[in-house]
Amino acid sequence: MEHVISVLVENRFGVLAHIAGLFSGRGFNIDSLAVGTTTDPTISRMTIVTRGDDRIVQQIVKQLNRQVDVIEVQDLTETSFVERELMLIKVTSKQKSRSEIIEIANIFRAKIVDVQHESVTVEAVGSSGKLQALLDLLTPFGIKEIVRTGRIGMARG
Repeated sequence: MEHVISVLVENRFGVLAHIAGLFSGRGFNIDSLAVGTTTDPTISRMTIVTRGDDRIVQQIVKQLNRQVDVIEVQDLTETSFVERELMLIKVTSKQKSRSEIIEIANIFRAKIVDVQHESVTVEAVGSSGKLQALLDLLTPFGIKEIVRTGRIGMARG
């Protein structure tokens, strides 16, 4: 099962490596990892997406809670939460296909952020499912390059 874990940590050198080490030490892959400061510049929020057995993920959450630099851990999977991801897609674009690419981008509320003679770069924000659907529609035009951020999420309310 996929788990989205939100971790508030002290914004200090080495904390990211230490937290990631807890996952790798248990043989878990991190599918997505995003880190950024909060309203307090001394605190960062890590959003970690991983897949695994519920029991083992619960054990990791307990071990995260024991870490000195960890302030709070929340497995968002168990709650109602909002998540987003950012994706930049560079699509091969000849003059005649450009309007169709722009139309597809508009349907997904994506933005055209760069236009060149042979390509168009699209910026899209949304759930992983939404981004995958956009990618599926743009693939026939020819994808030159894709860059994705990690997923971020927070509990509702």
